[in-house]
Amino acid sequence: MALPKANRLKSRQDFQAVFRGGFRCHGSYLTLRALRPSLSKNPSQNAAKLNCVPSPTRIAISISTKVSKRAVVRNKIKRQIAAALYKLLPKLSPGWRLVVVVKPTAAEWECISQQFLQELKQLLVKTEVLNGHS
Repeated sequence: MALPKANRLKSRQDFQAVFRGGFRCHGSYLTLRALRPSLSKNPSQNAAKLNCVPSPTRIAISISTKVSKRAVVRNKIKRQIAAALYKLLPKLSPGWRLVVVVKPTAAEWECISQQFLQELKQLLVKTEVLNGHS
């Protein structure tokens, strides 16, 4: 399953913000870079933000040719991660910006989507993005 358009992180500025201001959590196959929803320094603006509908969590998957030279392999891994994220989407706290970076070990071990789902859950709990943190 592909991620809904509202949940996709696409702009260069968003990527740069996540890589500059966000923090990272490492797993054996994935690295999760996360940027918390920001609150402004003006309390009246924060009150207005709290009353309005929060923006959805936006996610990107980054996989380089270091993982595999073959696009077929990279796309397969990307689809598996997207499917795992799709299952977790309702449980994610709103407003976060996330970049999932795939490590070269993911191709070596030919992970199955269940392993990606398990590792994603662990990383999302570590970064406190998953509602309930469990």
